[in-house]
Amino acid sequence: MSAIALSFPLLSSSPISYPSSNLKKFKSFRPPNATSQLVSLDSSSPGKSPSPSEPFSKAGVIVVGAGLAGLAAATRLQAENIPFLLVEASDAVGGRVRTDFVDGYTLDRGFQIFITAYPEAQKLLDYDALNLQRFYSGARIFYDGRFHTVADPLRHFPDALQSLTNPIGTVIDKFLIALTRIRVLSQSDYEILTADEVKTIELLRSIGFSDSILDGFFRPFFGGIFFDRQLETTSRLFNFVFKCLVLGDNTLPKNGISAISEQLAGKLNPSSIILNSRAVSIDYESEDSINVNLESGELLRSDLGVILAIEEFEAVKLLAGKMNRGQVKEPVRSTVCLYFSVDNNKVPVKDPVLFLNGSGRGIVNNMFFATNVAPSYAPPGKALVSISLIGLYDDVSDEELVKRVVEELSGWFGETAVRSWRFLRTYRIGFAQPNQCPPTDLMKDPRLKPGLYICGDYVTSATFDGALVSGRRAVEALLKDRATLKV
Repeated sequence: MSAIALSFPLLSSSPISYPSSNLKKFKSFRPPNATSQLVSLDSSSPGKSPSPSEPFSKAGVIVVGAGLAGLAAATRLQAENIPFLLVEASDAVGGRVRTDFVDGYTLDRGFQIFITAYPEAQKLLDYDALNLQRFYSGARIFYDGRFHTVADPLRHFPDALQSLTNPIGTVIDKFLIALTRIRVLSQSDYEILTADEVKTIELLRSIGFSDSILDGFFRPFFGGIFFDRQLETTSRLFNFVFKCLVLGDNTLPKNGISAISEQLAGKLNPSSIILNSRAVSIDYESEDSINVNLESGELLRSDLGVILAIEEFEAVKLLAGKMNRGQVKEPVRSTVCLYFSVDNNKVPVKDPVLFLNGSGRGIVNNMFFATNVAPSYAPPGKALVSISLIGLYDDVSDEELVKRVVEELSGWFGETAVRSWRFLRTYRIGFAQPNQCPPTDLMKDPRLKPGLYICGDYVTSATFDGALVSGRRAVEALLKDRATLKV
């Protein structure tokens, strides 16, 4: 995802709790005609012959992982008329960008928001078809027992004018935000992503922001984007996301965040997408012969190359020492998302706004009434409440988390209002984003060796856009290597 529309984004398919027995009718996206079994594209093969117990398939390029990065890589391969197989371990495409549809509720797997200004997304996606529903350009911050509005002055000038005197930062802080807007808009994305870096908190302090606005706004807002309230994430990522927020709108697709991955998958040849097929190892014989071994015992052989579009820690395991890039940076970023339903007429606020915890107390980082943004997220007459925590809280039971969240938000909206909420589901996202604290390289070379490439948000930036960019770059590196071989 991280997201505010960002990379909240990119949330994982890690353990999910389903404590409510009345949630039924689970559905997930699967491209029409996508198969769960391998089909042989070419039964002939030079070199090693598979044994009878080792079913064999051959493809030009094998893309392992059908998250955003893998889908972007497959999209580029198809555009270049290069045959490929897109192999996915789970039952549907999307990776961390998944949605569950349960009893009329649209439950994104973790809090994810899409920013329309993402440059790579603008090239690949049809925004009109996504039917994007927009958030209020700003936030309401719970501080000192009440809510205070922080608004984008170019979109909500009257609200921004009134916010000059609220306790969330000083007048000077608001002037510094304006200067920061000008600064990021004057830089290209490449300049931002390759600039000298410090921790985000160090950058903000060097600009001159007060503790009041750091604690009341930046920590809950950007901490929620990066799943990092300490703001130790690289200033490169802060500047890139800040620029996208200035230029674009925060949105949700009408049919859930998975509509993004579904749209990409819907443009691909469905016979090239293989679901329920987990890769367990890679055998690198040469750049013209790389084998992908599946958990089922089946073998895939590539003539042109293999692109690993999976999480970094999964790639390290899969390659078993072939990926010499140091240790995966810890801790990875985790989050918990809780969903509640409520009668629509009992929603205390009707605006499509994000609420932030600027109090410095409690466990809730941010929350919003999803149906205020996209009414389609709940059945008629019902509303959907989305609440996000930073961290995994793996030592706290679901029941205890629900109790603590209800008690905390009763102080925000009143006990009578919150006690009427009905708990739906908890998502514990163990891997929501890679850790991108300095030092970082957001322009990593996707080429491990000729014929073997990596992509994912850890290769670029931990955003929706970063994942899409990384998929394209992996294919470009493959094409460059193949062109060199032909010379």
